[in-house]
Amino acid sequence: MPLRLIFMGTPEFAVPTLLALADHGHEIVAVYTREPKPAKRGMKLQPTPVEQAARQLGIPVLTPKTLRTPEAEAEFRSQNADAAVIVAYGMILPQNILDAVPLGCFNLHASLLPRWRGAAPINRAIMAGDAESGVMVMKMDAGLDTGDVAMAERLPITDTMTASDLHDALAPLGADLMVRAMGALARRGLQFTKQSEQGVTYAAKIDKAEARIHWTKSAREVLRHIHGLSPFPGAWFEVVLDGEPVRIKALRCELAKGAGAAGDLLDNKLTIACGDGAIRILELQRAGKPPMKADAFLNGTPLKPPLRVS
Repeated sequence: MPLRLIFMGTPEFAVPTLLALADHGHEIVAVYTREPKPAKRGMKLQPTPVEQAARQLGIPVLTPKTLRTPEAEAEFRSQNADAAVIVAYGMILPQNILDAVPLGCFNLHASLLPRWRGAAPINRAIMAGDAESGVMVMKMDAGLDTGDVAMAERLPITDTMTASDLHDALAPLGADLMVRAMGALARRGLQFTKQSEQGVTYAAKIDKAEARIHWTKSAREVLRHIHGLSPFPGAWFEVVLDGEPVRIKALRCELAKGAGAAGDLLDNKLTIACGDGAIRILELQRAGKPPMKADAFLNGTPLKPPLRVS
């Protein structure tokens, strides 16, 4: 039996779940998303990826600035939904909204709770060197990602994975998980487990101030830092070219053989010494330029020892 659902989400990560729920016959009565923001050349208002997908499906879209007014609550209740599905919506749901649908509000979270509650679980898992990540369906309560968990799927994190790679792997995995969860909810067979109070960590938003690469760290720490911030905001370093410091974002790298003082360029293939070990940069981006392979960059800007990056 299909459910009447409100869907609440904003970025590209949420789109597969919206499409999967609609494809499996659930009635999406309304989509809540964030307001369009100026973007790209010309700074024209750009609807969110979720809004674009919803309009293609012919689903009504709402973009309230807040959910904390009587009017917002009344509008939410007027949808007469059985439940709400939330995927990276970007706005905290007050208790009166959580209570406004009879079967509850269900969040798809991109971590293995209680590890990495909060805003940037994908980035933080990679940056911390975690061996695995995953997705969980949680029944929301008033806390920050503290609700009871219904279902979970796990996924290994390898040293080759960037935040973009992990995002793209978790999004369809989460969509499938939410479809199964809503199917079980429709049959009144969805079961819950309380989150452990052990191992709680918080995934704070990424601050651009933490994007600079510190070459004194171990090679694996540097690699995970680079990959956890790729492609945005991008971990960066500086190199002096023609007497001027140039900022370069490292987007993808690999562990490499070699040793030297931290920040030393070890060869002509962008192998750079770390505090312990070395990495080789495979993809990069100069300010104002598109991403490119390191080989293409080196063809136009040959770099070789002795040279130090910072």
